[in-house]
Amino acid sequence: MPHGDQPRILLVEDTVSLAAIYRSQVESAGFLVDIAATGADTRHMVAKQQYKAVLLDIGLPDVTGLELLRELNQQHSGTSIVVITANASIAMAVEAVREGAYDYLIKPVTKDRLVTTLRNALERCDLKEAAAARPDHVQANSFCGFIGASQQMQQIYSRIDALSQSKASVFITGESGTGKELCAEAVHRKSPRASGPFVALNCGAIPRDLMESEIFGHLKGSFTGAISDREGAARLADGGTLFLDEICEMDLSLQTKLLRFLQTGLIQRVGSTVPEEVDIRIICATNKLPLQEVRAGRFREDLYFRLHVLPLDLPPLRERGHDALDIARHFLKIFAGEEGKAFESFSPDAEELILSHSWPGNVRELQNAVRQAVVLNNGPVVTSDMLPAPAGAKIEVETSAGRGDEVMEAPLDISGLRDAQQLPLRFPYGLELWEIEKRAIEHTIKACDGSIPKAARVLGVSPSTIYRKREAWAENTAS
Repeated sequence: MPHGDQPRILLVEDTVSLAAIYRSQVESAGFLVDIAATGADTRHMVAKQQYKAVLLDIGLPDVTGLELLRELNQQHSGTSIVVITANASIAMAVEAVREGAYDYLIKPVTKDRLVTTLRNALERCDLKEAAAARPDHVQANSFCGFIGASQQMQQIYSRIDALSQSKASVFITGESGTGKELCAEAVHRKSPRASGPFVALNCGAIPRDLMESEIFGHLKGSFTGAISDREGAARLADGGTLFLDEICEMDLSLQTKLLRFLQTGLIQRVGSTVPEEVDIRIICATNKLPLQEVRAGRFREDLYFRLHVLPLDLPPLRERGHDALDIARHFLKIFAGEEGKAFESFSPDAEELILSHSWPGNVRELQNAVRQAVVLNNGPVVTSDMLPAPAGAKIEVETSAGRGDEVMEAPLDISGLRDAQQLPLRFPYGLELWEIEKRAIEHTIKACDGSIPKAARVLGVSPSTIYRKREAWAENTAS
């Protein structure tokens, strides 16, 4: 590789021996490496040299890793940052990822893991540059089935354009109803594989004992009910794209076989001893936090690193401004035609209601609301009273007697939950302070339909604060 083509990496590590080891490993993979031992050195070096990636040790003598990470993200948004941490500070590393770090590595770091993660970070950097170079005139109100002209969605459209040209795996995250399968289809349609098949498989909707057969296929007689040979989704997607939705629901034993397939490109049907080669691109999605699933032992770390090459996080509808109204108008036109109704528009009060609601179910909830209004009413204008009121979520409240038979209504609009009267809690005498705090926070999470980000907004803290507290509670319970 010509010297001028080698990516330049900044390694921030204050332990001289480790810095020498990491530098040797990274340089042997074809990168140029500069070393900084302190935050001050880092600031000085990034001011005079542009780096595509930074390997950042969390523990530095003069500045916290998170503080330096925030500075680098603000001043050098085009740089991918990978944090390096000891086991004792994994919680801080997870928080660093939420603060914008591309990924984190746990000491001791193997050469393969270090180089693979670094290459993935560099590819992400290249994609961001390609997305930034997208022509300004491409400011569409719709894109491959998506509706919305908000800045958040323009960034998503640009990112889909950029990463669709790669062969690497795509990992889509986002709340339920944000359009993860639609996003996967868009990546496929924009890719060189567009003429090939797009096969979608929901890992959470298939019984565990049938999942292997669904993905890899089976031979006749290989298990009870296998009355004929069957090709699995991987074979059906040959030459195209395989979309694995709700990937975090996959059984651990099957995760091992999926990892082996990703490493070899070979599948093996249930009941067969003959491996078969297939050519597919993997796109996966989850509405969970994959790193949390890894830490909890429910998702293999090595599979995560294999799949989480090109991440794409879809924004919730509440963060997309006037997109909600554009989407509602789109659905109104479709459903009015389907139902033979004369609806043409929304009244001003209905539009205000649509824009003010938080839409915890995202586009799917909005779609259902518009359909219900069309089916149950007559037009030509949808008024606010025609739109269904946000349904309350019944949750169980733990009483001092330890029973869960007391029920309350939790409004979907999280702003309403700030009223303490809507969160009745009773605590038995003798609880320690951390136990009271735990019950109050967990109760708020339940009231927010299990959403930690929502609960954090209600409580006026960051989501990372809740994650840290949960980790501390687990330690208290174990001790």
